Amino acid sequence: MKLPISKRLLCCAELVPPCGTVADVGTDHGYLGIYLLQNGRCGHVIAADLRKKPLESARANAMAFGIPEAKAFPLGGRCPSAHTGADEGERPGASEPQTHGMTFVLSDGLHNFEPNSFDVLVLAGMGGDLIARILAEAPWLEGGPCRLILQPQSAANDLRRWLGERSWAIDRERLVRDGRFLYSVMAVRPGQGSALSPGEQYVSPALRREGDPLYADYLARTRRALELTVSGITQSADPADLARAAYYRAALEEVASLGAL
Repeated sequence: MKLPISKRLLCCAELVPPCGTVADVGTDHGYLGIYLLQNGRCGHVIAADLRKKPLESARANAMAFGIPEAKAFPLGGRCPSAHTGADEGERPGASEPQTHGMTFVLSDGLHNFEPNSFDVLVLAGMGGDLIARILAEAPWLEGGPCRLILQPQSAANDLRRWLGERSWAIDRERLVRDGRFLYSVMAVRPGQGSALSPGEQYVSPALRREGDPLYADYLARTRRALELTVSGITQSADPADLARAAYYRAALEEVASLGAL
C-alpha cells in the first residue's frame, strides 16, 4: 500500500534534518510523520492535533502502515537517539536514527508540550497568522536548538515579517506546486536573523538564494497580487486602507525590481 502523501508535505519532509524526534503539530492524517519514520529521517514523531477525530485518524493510519505507537516517550524528554544540532542533509558519521514510532497528543498548538521535547517542529497546512500565534505562545523555542519547518497556506508575508521582527532566520525557503496551488516551505531557526523589508516579506532572501525552478512563476504571481492590492487601496475611501498604502507600494517596488533567477 502506497502512502498517499501530498507534494506539499513531501517538500516539508525533504527539509527535515536527520534527528531523533519530530513534532508534527496539526498532524491531521499523520502522513508526514509516517513518511519520516518510513524513510529513516527521524526515530520518533510526536503527532499532535487540536481535535480528537484527526488524531484518531492519524493513529489508525500509522497502524495501517506498520508504525508502532510509542507510549514509552513522555513529552518531557527526547528520543535517546536524538541528533541535536543536526543541519540539513546527512551529518558525516551520523548513525541512522532508530525507529521508536509515533506518540499521539491532543494539544492546542504547543500548549501540552514541554520545552526541549523535540528536535524539529513542523507546522504545515495552516495560515501564517496561526503559525505565528503558535510560536508566540511557546517563547521557550527562542532559546533552544530546535529547527522549524513552516508551510503557511496563507499570509506567508505576515509570517516572514513576524519571524524577522524576532530575529529568527529563514535558512532555506523552497517552493512546491500541489494541484493548482503554489506553496512555500521555510526552514527556520531562532536567532541570527534580521528584520525584513516589505519586499523581503513577500520574497525572502533565502528564497532568492535557493534557485528554485518555480521562482519565476512565484515572483510573477506575487507581483500581480501586490499590483491588485495597491490598485484596490488607491481607490478605497477607508482611512485604514490608505494608512497601509505605503507598505504595499514599497513591497511592490521591491518585488518589481527583482528578476527571475
